[in-house]
Amino acid sequence: MELIKRAVIAVLLLPVIFAGIIPVVLIIIDPRRQPFFWPGLLVLAAGASLLVLCIRDFYKRGGGTLAPWDAPAELVVTGPYRFCRNPMYIGVLLTIAGFALMFTSPLVLLYNIAAAVLFHLRIVKYEEPRLAQQFGNRWALYAAMTNRWLPKIR
Repeated sequence: MELIKRAVIAVLLLPVIFAGIIPVVLIIIDPRRQPFFWPGLLVLAAGASLLVLCIRDFYKRGGGTLAPWDAPAELVVTGPYRFCRNPMYIGVLLTIAGFALMFTSPLVLLYNIAAAVLFHLRIVKYEEPRLAQQFGNRWALYAAMTNRWLPKIR
């Protein structure tokens, strides 16, 4: 039960804020017409679905949450993670891109670009070295078999 509480808190604190609340606030600040509403909704739905699958795998297979302070104890290499190393971040970025398209918001698009750069720096400078230290050879083999961002279909 404790893990469920931690998972709910992590989801409410991270994806809901960064992939939901911030883009909506930016849209309110910078309202536009919506010629790409439906394509944007499809992109948003794809991103949110991917994010949910990743959160589920972190919880079920890894025994942790998406929060950096409560990360999975096991290396998750199944589900979306069998195709690339960072599908959760891709899900967040697709969700934000969906908002940008739905509301043709340059401000949300700029936020998405900034988030992508910051995610990449965090992954390269912090997450991957920590995973290499924590999981050793298992991480090295997984990293050799998967791309960081672009899915590798095998």
